[in-house]
Amino acid sequence: MAVDRIKTGMDGLDRILCGGIPQGSLVLVAGSAGTGKTTLAMQFICEGARNGERTCYISITEPIEVLKKNSENFRFFSPSFVITNMIYMIDLRGISANLGIKGNYTADDENTLIGIIEKVVNELKVKRLVIDSITAICSKLEEKGRIRDFIFKLGYIISESGCTTMITSETAPGENRYSQYGVEEFICDGIILLSEKERKGDLIRCLRAVKMRGTNHSRSTYMMDISENGIALAPMLKDYA
Repeated sequence: MAVDRIKTGMDGLDRILCGGIPQGSLVLVAGSAGTGKTTLAMQFICEGARNGERTCYISITEPIEVLKKNSENFRFFSPSFVITNMIYMIDLRGISANLGIKGNYTADDENTLIGIIEKVVNELKVKRLVIDSITAICSKLEEKGRIRDFIFKLGYIISESGCTTMITSETAPGENRYSQYGVEEFICDGIILLSEKERKGDLIRCLRAVKMRGTNHSRSTYMMDISENGIALAPMLKDYA
């Protein structure tokens, strides 16, 4: 059976995934600070906006104005995407403050947050969603059981809507893991791992598609370059590995 795929806007990544991300997938983009998670997620969102899809970027760790200013350094981003509501940028911290949510989330806060995301996806008819980062949300849930339930509920409402989603996850440099809490990767349909390798004093950014349900894909490690044109991938040469 043919699988509907979502182009990421990164030719190299689309080739790795044999044509793109299966529509409706929940994809974890994991990596330490500086590995390119936000850039990859924003390029994915902008590709949707360029194709006439309504998209949404929910930020938990970075103010929206800073996110927009940084995105303007890339050719794939256009301020018109935001002006015409092809990209909705939402600061979850501001919403939480307006709702009086402080500190760790209670069960009611958790349900409120799920409701907000569901409303955004369904009422705005969002086809692509980014949550940056899931680590910041999970840190306020504390318990692994609640984290698992939250991500499961999130994945359910997203899959029901047909929205394709990327959630970013912070990991420590050099760790052989995909999340801080060890549950996110089992709920998600796909994992894209970003990392760094040192060579002669230089840090080389790397990308590997660890898993992606619904499609064949390469599991090789690729060198990742970030320029004003966005993300470009190249095979990892033996002397880099």
